[in-house]
Amino acid sequence: MYTDLTGKVAIVTGASKGIGAEIAERFGREGVNVVVNYNSDKDGADRVVANIIAAGSKAVAVQGDMSREESAQLLLDAAITHFGQLDIMVNNAGMEVPAPSHEMTLDNWQRIIDVNLTGYFLGARAALKYFVDNGIKGNIINLSSVHEQIPWPTFAHYAASKGGIKLLNQTLALEYAPLGIRVNAIGPGAINTPINKEKMNDPEKKAALEKIIPMGYAGEPDVVSNAAAWLASEQSSYVTGITLFVDGGMTLYPAFMNGNG
Repeated sequence: MYTDLTGKVAIVTGASKGIGAEIAERFGREGVNVVVNYNSDKDGADRVVANIIAAGSKAVAVQGDMSREESAQLLLDAAITHFGQLDIMVNNAGMEVPAPSHEMTLDNWQRIIDVNLTGYFLGARAALKYFVDNGIKGNIINLSSVHEQIPWPTFAHYAASKGGIKLLNQTLALEYAPLGIRVNAIGPGAINTPINKEKMNDPEKKAALEKIIPMGYAGEPDVVSNAAAWLASEQSSYVTGITLFVDGGMTLYPAFMNGNG
């Protein structure tokens, strides 16, 4: 537990399921009051809110498509209206729709970039303006991916968005460090979330996935929420501008294990 988080207020985007839900609920167990953002899964968001309240914290579900400029301000307004402040902004909402690059439609490309990269900028911008205007040493956590570093065929738009997050993250960290505002990223590897359900339920696909993870297994969502809680806490007070990979070693070039190459 990180006692310094008690009473703080966080926004978590894309928090109705998967990693976002796990981070929001972990924050709730740490005493953080949470704005739970969702796009279409209201039932999922309501479940997350109920779990946070059961843990003893406060929460509210707020709908918003994070690719739209007004959504970030809507979430900020909700945090202030319901909880009086904002301390932590977690940009997590994301999506992926694979396609061979030579057949990828512009609409497909643009939708991924709009949600996965522009949405992060909009969320960070709203939080930064609030932090600067109010003299708050706030905290921004961006959910990136191992694919900010590892190329991923048929996911050119997704990899491009995550590569963009890397430099957005580092640039904002450098720009706002003099004000005590910290900006970090988390780069999950293979995590057992709904988006990977089909792969994890297919023995052959699961085995192929585990082969490229040096630790030999996919992580559960709580390994990511553990990292988020640490980055949100004062235990990481001298850390800014990093991508903390939570990936079982996927970014370590596993093809070279056992002296191969």
